[in-house]
Amino acid sequence: MIKTSIPAIFILLLTTFVAFAQPTPYNSNSSEKVKLSNGWYLSPTGRSLPLGDLPLNLVVSPSKKYLAVTNNGQSVQSLQLIDAKHEKVLYSEIIPKSWYGLRFSADEKFLYASGGNDNWILQYAITDNKLVLKDSIILGKKWPAKISPAGLDIDDAKKLLYVVTRENNSLYIIDLSTKKIVQRIQLTAEAFTCVLSPDKKELYISLWGGDQLIVVNTDSRTVTDSIPVGDNPNELCLTKNGKYLYVANANDNSVSVIDVAQRKVIETFNTALYADAPNGSTTNGLALSANEKTLYIANADNNCLAVFDVTKPAASSSKGFIPTGWYPTSVKVIGRKIYVANGKGFSSLPNPNGPKPVKTQEEVNYQQGDSKKPTNVQYIAGLFKGTLSIIDEPAEKQMGAFSKMVYDNSPYNKEKELHTQGEAGNPVPMKIGDPSPIKYVFYVIKENRTYDQVLGDISEGNGDKKLVLFGEKITPNLHAIAREFVLLDNFYVDGEVSADGHNWTMGAYATDYLEKTWPTSYGGRGGTYSAEGNRAVANNKKGFLWDHCQRAGVSFRTYGEFADDYKPNIPVLKGHFCTSYTGWDLATRDTVRFYQWKKDFDSLLAINQLPQFNSVRFGNDHTEGLRKGRPTPFAHVADNDLAVGMFIEYLSKSAIWNQCAVFIIEDDAQNGADHVDAHRSTAYVAGGLVKRHFVDHTMYSTSSMLRTMELILRIPPMSQYDAAATPMWNCFTTTPNSTPYTSLSSNIDLNEKNTAVNKWQQKSEAFNLLKEDAVPDLEFNIVLWHGLKGDDIPFPGPRRAAFVKLNKADEDDDD
Repeated sequence: MIKTSIPAIFILLLTTFVAFAQPTPYNSNSSEKVKLSNGWYLSPTGRSLPLGDLPLNLVVSPSKKYLAVTNNGQSVQSLQLIDAKHEKVLYSEIIPKSWYGLRFSADEKFLYASGGNDNWILQYAITDNKLVLKDSIILGKKWPAKISPAGLDIDDAKKLLYVVTRENNSLYIIDLSTKKIVQRIQLTAEAFTCVLSPDKKELYISLWGGDQLIVVNTDSRTVTDSIPVGDNPNELCLTKNGKYLYVANANDNSVSVIDVAQRKVIETFNTALYADAPNGSTTNGLALSANEKTLYIANADNNCLAVFDVTKPAASSSKGFIPTGWYPTSVKVIGRKIYVANGKGFSSLPNPNGPKPVKTQEEVNYQQGDSKKPTNVQYIAGLFKGTLSIIDEPAEKQMGAFSKMVYDNSPYNKEKELHTQGEAGNPVPMKIGDPSPIKYVFYVIKENRTYDQVLGDISEGNGDKKLVLFGEKITPNLHAIAREFVLLDNFYVDGEVSADGHNWTMGAYATDYLEKTWPTSYGGRGGTYSAEGNRAVANNKKGFLWDHCQRAGVSFRTYGEFADDYKPNIPVLKGHFCTSYTGWDLATRDTVRFYQWKKDFDSLLAINQLPQFNSVRFGNDHTEGLRKGRPTPFAHVADNDLAVGMFIEYLSKSAIWNQCAVFIIEDDAQNGADHVDAHRSTAYVAGGLVKRHFVDHTMYSTSSMLRTMELILRIPPMSQYDAAATPMWNCFTTTPNSTPYTSLSSNIDLNEKNTAVNKWQQKSEAFNLLKEDAVPDLEFNIVLWHGLKGDDIPFPGPRRAAFVKLNKADEDDDD
């Protein structure tokens, strides 16, 4: 039985969606709600404390005197000790590698923390309100040995430590007296965390990648039961008497309630704001009130807590929602205070001075114990500064006000899922299932550029010429396409890097697995590239756009995207990919890929078998930096530009031009400089029914582009994000224009090679470019900037202004 989380009073509430000109910085002194660049609002309640980069776990000491936090982001990773009563950070300790696992000893003398891909558990003494490293418990060799400790628990009486892992899918039982591994038990999938029963006779393990709750008998040290739960189960919360166990299911918007004695799920909560909402809530944190009558549930991607009355087992009811910060990952309760770790805080930060290519002395001093934090570490993956919200348990009346705030903050609702904004007769329908004159959709995915890097020199748009790296001389076709069709200067990608960007690009969502693990590898701390179908646990529950095409009876084909080494990465693409098209390989020109696509396109068109949806990867605008003997960045980007121009020209001269639409996107903006926002990127639309010589300042996102294609192809939205996004109907017209596009020759010699021998070339030689984003992209973009601009021009980096104030004028424009 699934319980909806919607109180009756809120069923008819409609949320608002406002298109803003551009984001502005968050004002901590303002009580006005603010808007993220992905279209969702924040109005965090309560008091707050600053945390570190991507806090993932918050634990309470046995006496409830302390809270401890583990910060597991891309930049500086750390542990923090917090005075719960006085609401202040007592101490911050740098930890080289960490990930989620955290536990106090029963006597509060020690804090145990997962050491991430160093594959050990670190023991810190709590001395004078400080954390002092005392010992390490080694599970195995360091990365690339695949172990990766995650959640842990302790049997203090028996001095046994239980640790689960997410790389070699294991449970380690360790004798704390000898620091020796007593036993390793193999599990069937990636584990997230574990918790001991009150009598310590059983250990419960959430299998993140197995959709199961595993029960281990601690006496026999064997797996005794497996209980099916929801998709991507993560956090666990056990009642004090051990009778009921709550399991958060990130990809189901749900919580499973397990009767421990019966070994079965007796109830499932729907934690989303609306019943039957598609995935996108990302349920990932749990805490019971002091009297265990109320369950607080962190919905990371809804930026809120769902609150349930759990007084009657199997008959629970929703009490409403509480607004939090951005991406809440963990929630705990002490007395009548609720503590919430907001993984991405209230804002990421602007970086007017730009990041540094190497550690500054200030950073080194901080890592060696200097209490002064570095002030100039500014990179998109490290700009999400976590916060701790401290909220007094609300009374019933306050819950009503809080719930309304959460509904107002969400651009998603059930009505938008079925019927969206637009105009009558537009080629982009307003309702799923309505016909469109567009029969064929082409979706071109490029790599890693901001708007200002490429189009910042177009006077009609909101650009900054000083930040241009690949302007009109290098990209004449991209400039011409933007001018001849539609210039989009307010488009934002939903992902931060390729590891989550490609999944957002093809699925309008990135799972909690991706969001919580890519910062580890991007921070140089080990880990694998799990995106693009390379790891099942990282995939969206119902797949990607091709899976949704298949369900809707829409024919499809991919050229390189999610198809590496001439084979598909996911099952749905078997038999639906071009076997002669080269995927990720910077040694192959995009212009060569164009001819590979052209040959396949011609053959399909000739037999009237052209698929309705076609995804095409042109990724050489990524470049290889200054690597000697390889194409210069200008040559790589010019090659990519020419390939896109030839692609549009060929389609515009084909018989299907007035029946097709081309959407071009960057999978992410990475760390290129942009004066508006680090997520602002280039996007292009072309086709016989696309407007000509039009500038569209509407705020769009990756999910907007996906929603537009879905409406054309009669496909329901894949997540709450594309369901809520503004479709790009304003780019289209009812009057066909058959005028073909003529591609422009390159102004750059595509055979131009890097010849210089300098520090930027030397750095480029060390980069691993065999796989997307195996290179540290912060350093890579610094190499590009200085290699192309010169050493004397400071690297500006991205400005990250994630929020927009909601003012009265904006409210009047609500749709």
